[in-house]
Amino acid sequence: MTTFTDFQLSRRVQQAIDDMGFEEPSPIQAACIPLVLQGKDVIGQAQTGTGKTAAFGVPIIEMMGTGRHVQALILTPTRELAIQVAGELRKIAKYARVRTLPIYGGQSIGHQIRALQQGVGVVIGTPGRVLDHLRRGTLKLDKVRTVVLDEADEMLDMGFIEDIEAILKETPQERQTLLFSATFPHEVKQLAVRYMKNPEHVTVNRGEMTVPLIDQIYYKVLERNKLESLCRIIDSEDVSLGIIFCRTKRGVDELTEALLSRGYLVDGLHGDLSQAQRDRVMKKFRNGDIEFLVATDVAARGIDVTNVTHVINYDIPQDPESYVHRIGRTGRAGRRGLAITLVTPREFKLLKQIERETKAPLVGREVPTLADVAERVAENWRERLRRTVQEGGIANYRAILGSLVDEFDPVDLAAAALKLASADDLHTGEEEDYDFGETGASPGMVRFFLNIGRSANVGPGDLVRMISEETGIPGQAIGKIDLYDRFAFVEVEEESAPFVFEALRQARINGLRVNLEPARPRSRRA
Repeated sequence: MTTFTDFQLSRRVQQAIDDMGFEEPSPIQAACIPLVLQGKDVIGQAQTGTGKTAAFGVPIIEMMGTGRHVQALILTPTRELAIQVAGELRKIAKYARVRTLPIYGGQSIGHQIRALQQGVGVVIGTPGRVLDHLRRGTLKLDKVRTVVLDEADEMLDMGFIEDIEAILKETPQERQTLLFSATFPHEVKQLAVRYMKNPEHVTVNRGEMTVPLIDQIYYKVLERNKLESLCRIIDSEDVSLGIIFCRTKRGVDELTEALLSRGYLVDGLHGDLSQAQRDRVMKKFRNGDIEFLVATDVAARGIDVTNVTHVINYDIPQDPESYVHRIGRTGRAGRRGLAITLVTPREFKLLKQIERETKAPLVGREVPTLADVAERVAENWRERLRRTVQEGGIANYRAILGSLVDEFDPVDLAAAALKLASADDLHTGEEEDYDFGETGASPGMVRFFLNIGRSANVGPGDLVRMISEETGIPGQAIGKIDLYDRFAFVEVEEESAPFVFEALRQARINGLRVNLEPARPRSRRA
C-alpha cells in the first residue's frame, strides 16, 4: 500500500485526506483501514503519534450511512483525547456531511443534549459522560454499527471497566468493535475476549513507534542529588518547550513546587486536577507561557503539541512501551527532539532492559558541573548581547547611562547591568556529597561490608560481575575483594562508591537481600 488512493475511498473522503496533506498511510493505517472497511473486528497495538486516529476514523466516515442516529461510538480515557479525536474526525468528514460530537465531563450537559437531539453520526466521549447520557435517555446506541475503544489500557487503569461494559451492553450485538491499546495487560485481553468476534491483530513494531529524529541520552544521578542534577541539566540545555515525566501525582506536585521555588516557569498536570485547572495548564503550555509541563503518564495521554523540544524522564518509566510512548511527545512534525532520562543507581537494570527491548542504545552523559552551566549561561548572554547591538534600538538605554559613563568604566557598567539582568539565570545549588568516613580502604577507594559470601555460591569474579551489572560501574572500578563464608569486603573507587551504596543497600543478589554498609577500619574491628 503506497498511497491513500489505493484504498479506493469515496471522492468526499479522499478529498478531505488530500486537504489534510496525507499521501502515504502510516503502518497502522495501511494495516487497519482495509480490515475495518471489510467489517472485521480489529485489535491494534499502537501509540499516540502513529496515526491510529485516522486508522479507524477514515473507514468509519467512509462507511457512514444516511440518517440522524448515532452510527459510531468512540470511547477515550480523557477529555483531551476526546477533543483531539473529534477534531481529526471533523477534518476527515469535511465533505461527507457527517456530524461528530465530543461529549465529556466539565462541559455543559445541556449543550450536549441539544446537539444530540439535532442528530449526530459519530459520538466521541469519555465513559463517565457517555454513561450519564445513556441513563438520562439523551443518547441512544441501539443503531450503532461500530464501537472504538481508544487507549483501552489507560481506560482500564483509570477504573472505567464497569462503565465500558455497561455502555457496550447498550449497543447491538451485531456490531463492529475496534480496540486500540499501547500495551496489552491481562484486563485488556479479557475485554477483547468477551466483546470482540474473531478480531484481527495489528501490531506496529517498536522500530516504527520510535521517532527517528529523537536523540536519546541518560544521566546517572544519585537519588539524594536528583533535583539538583535536573536543574543543572535544564540549565545546560536550550529548551523551548519540555515535558518532565514523574511516576506519581504526588511526585508531580513536589517537583513542580521545587522547580517553581527555583524560578523555573513550570506547571503540573495529573489526574486529580479539575477540568478547568487542566485546561488552564494546557493553555499556558501551548502558548509558551511555561517552559516545562510536569506530568504523569496518564495525564499526558492525548497531549499533541508539535513544538516540544525536550522530554525528560525524571522518574524512569516502568516498562519499555511506556518509555517509547513518553519520548514520542517530542520530535514531531519533522522537528528534532531530545529525550533525557535520569537514572538512579537502583534503576540501572531497568534502563538496560529498555535499551534491549527498544533496540535503541541510550548515550550516557555526565551531569554538568556548576562551571559547565555557568559557561553555557555566559555563552547565551554573549549571543543575546551581540544580537541586541546588531538590531539597534538602544538609544534610550544609552541616555540612561548619561553621566555614569564619566564616573565609571563603561565595561564595568556593562558588567554591572549584565549581573542584574542575569541574577536568576544560574541556580547554584550544591550537591550533597556522601562521607563514608574512614573505611580502612586503599588510597582513593572506599571499603564496603557485604553480607554475602562463599555460602551463597559466589566467587570474587561473580561479585565483580554482579556489582557492575547492578550499578552500571565498570569492573575496573572495583578493587580488592576479601571473601569469607558468610560475608565479604569490597573496595570501590571513591567516585563510584555512592552509586554502589545507593544501588545495593536494598537490592537482592541470587535471591538474597543485600545488606551493604561502609566498612569500619581494620583497627576498630574486633
